[in-house]
Formats: sequence, C-alpha cells, structure tokens
Amino acid sequence: MELAAAYVAHLADAGVERGLIGPREVPRLWTRHLLNCAHLQELIPQGASVIDVGSGAGLPGIPVALARPDLHVRLVEPLERRFHFLREVVAELELRDQVAVVRGRAEDVAGEFSAPVVTARAVAPLATLYGWTMPLVQTDGVLLAIKGRSAPDEVEAASTALRALGVSTTPKVLHCGPDDDTGTTVVRVERGAGPLRKAPSAGAPAKRRPQRTASGRGARQR
Repeated sequence: MELAAAYVAHLADAGVERGLIGPREVPRLWTRHLLNCAHLQELIPQGASVIDVGSGAGLPGIPVALARPDLHVRLVEPLERRFHFLREVVAELELRDQVAVVRGRAEDVAGEFSAPVVTARAVAPLATLYGWTMPLVQTDGVLLAIKGRSAPDEVEAASTALRALGVSTTPKVLHCGPDDDTGTTVVRVERGAGPLRKAPSAGAPAKRRPQRTASGRGARQR
C-alpha cells in the first residue's frame, strides 16, 4: 500500500503536469484507475511474464506489478514523454528488478519478445487491438483487455478481425474485483496453438517509429 500511495501521488503530480492524467481524474485515481487495474491480477497465473501494451501512465501494468510481486512486467509505450515518466516511476518505486520499460509500438517489438499474458487498457477498439497485441501473445497465452460495459458488443463487432488473424477461440467477457460497479470488465482472448496470420495494415495509425529503448532488468521473456 505504501508503494501504491507513492504511485498515486506521482500520478496526481507529475502525471497531471505532463498531461498523462486529466486534473479531473485526481479525486478518483484510487477507484477508477489504480484499483480498476489491480483487479486484473485475478486472471494472471502465478509467476507469469506480462507485456502491457500502450502502458501510458503505467495502467494497468504498474498496479498489477504492485499487487503481484511474483509477476515480471514489461511496459511497452511509444511516446517519449510517457516512456520517461514510466522510467521515473519504476525507479522511484524500486521496481526495476520486476518491471522493465520499453519504448516502441507493439507492431515494432513483435518478434523481439513475447509473453504468456498481454494486457491493455484504453489503447484501441478490439478490432485494432487484436492486430497489435496477438503477435505478442505466446502460443496458448492470453490477451486481457480492460473494457467498459459495452464489451460484449465490441467483442461481437471485432469477431471478423480476430478470425482474420487465425484465432479460432471465442473471447470471454469476465468481471474482476467486487461484484458491483467498482469491479473491472475484462475481455479475455486465448491465442490457441495455431499460427497467426499477418494482421491487416488498414486502421493502424501512421506514426513515426521511435527508437526503441529498454529500461529495467527484471522483466524476463519466457
């Protein structure tokens, strides 16, 4: 809890100052952000390696790491100011043996490393997110995407995109945490054992490819 409080303080200070967190979010950092993300740990196996795609201010990767010291978490973030913020937080919380920070897009780092668990929150609609994240999921691994109440409709709308990748499993919409509005809605997608097809390029944002930089020693690839 001491580390969690330090992280929330960092979000409320530097996170707001650098535009990573809106000022109106400060009063609900614990409920809407920290705990909402920490509930995700219920779905992650013991000792797993986790890749958090589009980590931004560290959500959900850092809360998950704080809740589960047994996990090894790699935060992937393409924007420089967010990358530097994440490095500062990881250093301040003394998480460098558990958490690594990588600057780059998911598409750029695919093939360099993968993990049995990939997470994402507020990154993109599922139809786009599948193409970015599934190449990072190891065979028989899972994607855990935090979504809102419209998750079932989004799953249905993205079914064609998932099949186009060669994933034949059916996504599940799960609830983590308290059995009320303070809980977290998660879309869980099993990659399965088959090979992936190349994701269509349509819909991917045209961004300058930043130079990938890694920080942290402990996020191990399995």
